[in-house]
Amino acid sequence: MFVVLFTCSVVFGMTACKDFSNKVLGKGDLKDTVTEQLTVKEKVPHLFNRWDSLQKNQIQFTVDSLHPVSVKQQRRELKDSLRKAFDTHPKHIYLTFDDGPLIGSAFIDSIAKEKNIKVSVFLIGKHANMSKGRRRDLERYRSNPLVACYNHSYTHANNQYSRFYNNSQKAFADFEKNEKDLNLLHKIVRLPGRNIWIYDDVRKIDLKNGSSTADLLHKNGYTIYGWDVEWRLNSITGIAIHSQESTLSHIRNYMNNKSSMVPNNVVFLMHDDMFQTKKGQQELSSLIDALKNEGYQFEFMQDYPIKY
Repeated sequence: MFVVLFTCSVVFGMTACKDFSNKVLGKGDLKDTVTEQLTVKEKVPHLFNRWDSLQKNQIQFTVDSLHPVSVKQQRRELKDSLRKAFDTHPKHIYLTFDDGPLIGSAFIDSIAKEKNIKVSVFLIGKHANMSKGRRRDLERYRSNPLVACYNHSYTHANNQYSRFYNNSQKAFADFEKNEKDLNLLHKIVRLPGRNIWIYDDVRKIDLKNGSSTADLLHKNGYTIYGWDVEWRLNSITGIAIHSQESTLSHIRNYMNNKSSMVPNNVVFLMHDDMFQTKKGQQELSSLIDALKNEGYQFEFMQDYPIKY
């Protein structure tokens, strides 16, 4: 840790000296070049990069013979220090709702407005075309600036996932049809029945059966997002299958341990039809209040991930 701090101080000192000499000698303009350079540096996710290197075992630790500290202990101390550093930054949560528009979508739209929070919905064209009511729900989503609409396929694989993904070209066409039919503005996808991530240099596949479709989507400019934590309620009764407290605990653990896909970013999965009853709606309202009370910031998936 001392070496890192010493290096940073040397670099800063050199920059400051250069800036001072330029101004004294009358070279260059009189802008605060130190501030400019620091502003540029702040855009680079140094903290995340350090964490990522540690997770991938890319950091070389050495043992000082005078003050021997094992590599294992050095690694643990660095990890703890990085966690504390992350804790000084905001914690971001992404409320994502799959399978809409369905009964329950109207409530999601209204609670986003009521609570003034951003939500992300992954939509199915077949559902939007089922009735005038579902089409109205779609239009509510589209006209609400607090709702971002993304692609969850046109047919939801007709719930026959293995058959659907066995023909990647046909599956790809299903997503394309959904994008055009719903006039989706973002090339962001969540695969039905699969927790698959492909973005930046990340490729995480849960079931190989969906990988070729995901790769084809990505090759054609789509970003694929899965989820970190899922919450399930009985859609008919509104009774929680996973209790609200256990779900909140799960989210806290991901935030505190930095064990989500990206530290300080948790993608939270729900489904529209969970909130068609008063009880289900009260559960969601209460959960959002709890997240707000704990200081979480609500984000759109198009802004994922936010790095430091």
